[in-house]
Amino acid sequence: MAFGADELRVLRRALAHALHPTPLDDEDVQDCLRLAGSVDEAVREAGRMRAFLLADLARYRDALPGSAAGYLELLQDALAAGHDPRPEDLAALRGLSGSPVGAALLARCRTLAEHSVRARLAGRHVAPAPRTRLLALPGGRAAAADEPEPRPAKPAPGPAPTPPPSDRPVPKPSEVFPPRRRPAAPPPEERAAG
Repeated sequence: MAFGADELRVLRRALAHALHPTPLDDEDVQDCLRLAGSVDEAVREAGRMRAFLLADLARYRDALPGSAAGYLELLQDALAAGHDPRPEDLAALRGLSGSPVGAALLARCRTLAEHSVRARLAGRHVAPAPRTRLLALPGGRAAAADEPEPRPAKPAPGPAPTPPPSDRPVPKPSEVFPPRRRPAAPPPEERAAG
C-alpha cells in the first residue's frame, strides 16, 4: 500500500497527536476520517484481488496439464501474496515436478505447508482481525453526534432478579396466539364436456 504526499501529512499529524494529545480542529478530524476510509477501501480491494487471484489459480489448476506455465506463474503470485498451499496445489505440483520451475515450487510449497501446519498445531495461527472503524478522535469535533456512543460494559451477571408477583394470571400461548385457520378451498369447477 502506498500513501500520497497529502496522506502522509495527515498520517504524520495523527501520529503526532497520538504521541502528544492536543485538541484537533474539524479539518484535521475530517482529514483523518477520509484517510481511514481510504485505508478501509484499500484493504477491501486487496481482499477482492486476493479472492480473484485464488479463483484464477483454481481455474488454471483444473485445466492442468495444458495450463502448466500459467498455473506456475499464478501460484508464485499467490504465494507472494501470502497464500498457504493447499493439498490440491501440492498434488498438482507433483504432476508438474518434471520441470525445474515445478520442482522448485513443489519444494517451496512443501516447506510452507509444513510451517503452516506446525503453526496451527502450536496454536499460533491466528487470522488477522478486521480493522475497527474509526469513530471519533479525542479533542476533535463532537463528531460522534451522528454515530452511536459505545455502550458501557455490562456488569458481571449475578443472580437473576425475580419479578414481583402479579395479581393477573399469565395467559397461555394458545390464548395469545390463536391457531391459524386454513382458508376454505373454493368449490371444484365442473368441467363441461365438449
